[in-house]
Amino acid sequence: MKLINGTHQDRLGAADTLTLAPLDQSLLDRIGGFAAYALLLYSLLTIVQMIVLGGQPTSVEEAFRLLQTNRTVALLRLDLPTILVLPLYYLVFLSLYSALKGSSRVASLLAIILAYVGNTLVLSTSTALSLIPLSDKFAAATNDVTRSRLVAAGEALMASDIWHSTGAMLGGVLLQAGAVLISIAMLRGGAFSRFTAWLGIVMHGLDLVHILVGVFLPKVGAILMATAGPLYPIWFFLIGRGLLRLAKQWDRVPRTQSELGTT
Repeated sequence: MKLINGTHQDRLGAADTLTLAPLDQSLLDRIGGFAAYALLLYSLLTIVQMIVLGGQPTSVEEAFRLLQTNRTVALLRLDLPTILVLPLYYLVFLSLYSALKGSSRVASLLAIILAYVGNTLVLSTSTALSLIPLSDKFAAATNDVTRSRLVAAGEALMASDIWHSTGAMLGGVLLQAGAVLISIAMLRGGAFSRFTAWLGIVMHGLDLVHILVGVFLPKVGAILMATAGPLYPIWFFLIGRGLLRLAKQWDRVPRTQSELGTT
């Protein structure tokens, strides 16, 4: 028995592929939609932060000084907000997988696996908070030998952060590859517009290439990242809007046998 009419079936996938009750599916889509909107806000604030406060400190000594003089600004520039919002990707990709599996099960499943593994690898490389005790010890140090050792330890931490470590780079590649794949899956399903799908393919594709070539061609990588960056707020808005629309459609799906008998 079909749970939804032809119009909804085209947008949400065949009814017999669903594993969630309509109410659960609606809740999942809402969670994913609001998570996408939260990532949209983070993207906009990050752009403002880069313009007003600047990017990552260029040296360990600068990071230590910032942590002593203005810890909030220091943690912002050391990408602590990025680590705090990255778990939202789990919710967004779970919602996207659930929305797209009816029309592109293999692609959406592979996409969520790549994204989850990649996101976890990136999260495991955060060093912003680890620099705080080193900064405190550096400020209290009374001789140059101790300061030199603390600087060396800080440099080792910064070399293993979310932008430079091998794990983070591999995680970024997997996450962006998963995002490209989920965007390709959108082309086969009707839940999202083709513009949303192609924007995701282009945006995440640019970021994927930026990670791959940035080590060898830093200037080219910086250009690719700067090109992809402003597209993120648009994509997150479209994803959030699409998921919330799907949630409203699931709200109209009959949930009981008696309701099914009356439709």
